[in-house]
Amino acid sequence: MVELKITSFTPSSEFNVPKPVLGSKPCIVLEGTAFETDPTMKRVGSMFVDWFQGPKLDQVRLQGLESVAYLSTDGETISLRVYRTVLLKSNTTTPRVELRLMGPAIDFKLDRKKLADDALFKTACKQPKELNPKRRKNTSEDVMGNQLARIHIGKQRTDEIQTRKVKALRKPKPAKEAAAAPPAAAAEAMEE
Repeated sequence: MVELKITSFTPSSEFNVPKPVLGSKPCIVLEGTAFETDPTMKRVGSMFVDWFQGPKLDQVRLQGLESVAYLSTDGETISLRVYRTVLLKSNTTTPRVELRLMGPAIDFKLDRKKLADDALFKTACKQPKELNPKRRKNTSEDVMGNQLARIHIGKQRTDEIQTRKVKALRKPKPAKEAAAAPPAAAAEAMEE
């Protein structure tokens, strides 16, 4: 448990910058050595990252990066600033990126803290195996969410399968038997 006291607050309505689209994912920046060295600040930084994180993405488009959540600390106070990214023309192929404060701007002071010990925190963060299902072989999913599977079947012996006997499907007789068959049939017909 961590209690943060707000020492100063400036709402986003006081900033004259267009707001990002609802549901857009911000870039999160943690600045300050306390976020890496102090165990309490590590947990506070982790809490803020979880708060702003949103869905996990594989790739990010530069034009889709609309906001930056910037957290800085000096050990006692934490400053949260939210910026809007503005892409401007440049001489290179990549645009020049400028940050404009869009709010809110909040300064926190660490008031009270009661953190769980590391072993308990580790077990609390452990995810059950049911959430990460085992990947099934030879299956994939297309863009529409349909499951596609590849099935491997051994060689099929179609000549041994009982099928309907149609003249078109019969194998032609070899040349020796075909030549020998009519005289034998003719001889049998004469005997009767």
